[in-house]
Amino acid sequence: MQRCPRGIISAISRRLAAATLPVLLTACEPAAPAARATPAPSESAPTPAASVPIDDRPVVLFVGTSLTAGFGLDPSEAFPALVQQKIDAAGLRYRVVNAGVSGETSAGALRRLDWLLREPVAVLVVETGANDGLRGQDPDATRANVQAILEAAGRRQPPPRLVLAAMEAPPNYGEDYRRRFRALYPELAKASGATLVPFLLDGVAGDPKLNQPDGIHPTAEGERRVAENVWRVLRPIL
Repeated sequence: MQRCPRGIISAISRRLAAATLPVLLTACEPAAPAARATPAPSESAPTPAASVPIDDRPVVLFVGTSLTAGFGLDPSEAFPALVQQKIDAAGLRYRVVNAGVSGETSAGALRRLDWLLREPVAVLVVETGANDGLRGQDPDATRANVQAILEAAGRRQPPPRLVLAAMEAPPNYGEDYRRRFRALYPELAKASGATLVPFLLDGVAGDPKLNQPDGIHPTAEGERRVAENVWRVLRPIL
């Protein structure tokens, strides 16, 4: 027990002190620790939520442009989502990740690659260059970017299997430009060991019934055709 200072008692009358001394002495005592309340059953700590199951299926990563992203469509209608359906129907244990970005060039895809490959990837499907061709970029610059993408992926441990989707340049830049642009895909696929999708939009490009009003992006039916083009190449790999 702490002693109460004498100045407090001397400052008041004896009669008043006799009445208040017990109170003062009580005030000078250290406070007793508060009793810990026992929670009622309804106030008990919440039960930890059940952990979310980890999806540990090997990843098939699609890196691409608006064609991969499914521009103008519901994500479930984009061809990577349709490829996932085919994977599931075939009883294959893989998980598709759609990393398509509308408007992206091959240089943009290269800049994103390290971030996209921060986790192991079983198969990397590269669809890039379409916007390079639309902008009339030098095919040699596109070639250098795509080559850097394939080489960087190949240095990963373990390295993913590589699939390269070939694109075509529009005719307005001349036949020489189109020839140079077309040639870079099979040449890079051969040099890197990637499996080539000969032309991603085969059977779709130029068909008004399979393209949206812009004449560039496939409709939902067009995406189903694109998924078939990719699946023919991808299934043997998986």
